[in-house]
Amino acid sequence: MPLRFLTAGESHGPSLTTILDGIPAGLPLTPDIINKELARRQQGYGSGGRMKIEKDTVQILGGVMGGETTGAPIALLVQNDDHVKWKGKAIEPMTAPRPGHADLTGAVKYGYKDLRPALERASARETTMRVAAGAICKHFLVQFGIIVGGYVASIGEVSADCGDMPYTDRFIRAEESDVRCPVESSAEAMRAEIEKTIHGKNTLGGVLEIIALNLPVGLGSFVQWDKRLEAKLAHAIMSVQAIKGVEVGDAFENAKRIGTEAHDPIQLSPSTFNLQRSTNRAGGTEGGISNGQPIVIRAAMKPIATTLLPQPTVDLASGTESPTKYERSDFCPVPRAVPILEAMVAFVLADSLLEKLGGDSMNEIKPRFASLHKATLTDLPMDNIPHVFWE
Repeated sequence: MPLRFLTAGESHGPSLTTILDGIPAGLPLTPDIINKELARRQQGYGSGGRMKIEKDTVQILGGVMGGETTGAPIALLVQNDDHVKWKGKAIEPMTAPRPGHADLTGAVKYGYKDLRPALERASARETTMRVAAGAICKHFLVQFGIIVGGYVASIGEVSADCGDMPYTDRFIRAEESDVRCPVESSAEAMRAEIEKTIHGKNTLGGVLEIIALNLPVGLGSFVQWDKRLEAKLAHAIMSVQAIKGVEVGDAFENAKRIGTEAHDPIQLSPSTFNLQRSTNRAGGTEGGISNGQPIVIRAAMKPIATTLLPQPTVDLASGTESPTKYERSDFCPVPRAVPILEAMVAFVLADSLLEKLGGDSMNEIKPRFASLHKATLTDLPMDNIPHVFWE
């Protein structure tokens, strides 16, 4: 059965919920594992006032008994602390759509008489439950030594060069930084850029890098278009609010190179007979299948649409051109987006691993993982004789 989840709830509604279906039985799980990721989502320089109000903690309502998953759907709930300010109160009509937001497109699609229903559901507040579901997926992957981490590569015009810094060090240093950048000199410049943007009453975007380590070879497939691993990952990343671009590995740089400089040479370790690579330009996938190298994904996040500085729009109620009205939001959501994108990558990889292994319980799955083929000569027997493939 494929892994799947749905979220429900509005930004200022009573609560947010999700149901994660397909996690096998026997996975140890407590609220603390999820709450740690929810706390990460609320941290980051450039956050707006909402993060000072909400202190997200999860309630596990189903699918876990005695501290272990049962194989049943896992139901999760997070209360919206800000809801008390909205409950039972008349809300001022919202009739002037913000450029770049779902206000206008949502009203056209669903026939709203007020723009707020689009705002409430399209809001990135929804990602709270993606992070909750993704926390379980990350925890599942860790049982097999698979680590998903991320960091900020750039904010505005400021970029960080991590050089040869190991990925695990990047993850650690990013969590020590309030802009989630592993290079301190670049982090300082990013803070200054965000501060300048705040004073300018504007918003700022950036680029994030999400990495998955220790994946086995063989997740995903080339046999159908919707089975390709990088396609699933791109879909998941692009589904996150304000993400407008994604690349796997050195995709855009590879487009400038000739073929012999764009790929990762395959070499043989004489001691272990492992097939290995000295580069990872492909970003961990070949032909829609994981190749054992780190999965490397870069995502471009646009500056969010809600700005203190008014933008030109049309008031749909009066039919006149008018400036936008400010709705509370972040100035730079890029640092807070790291755990959100990690969650989506973890979900795709957990789903792909479960598809590969099958099984309903951790006791079934772990021996199957241990027996997976690897990229070694012993796991790749070739008979080296001619074959007639079609009669």
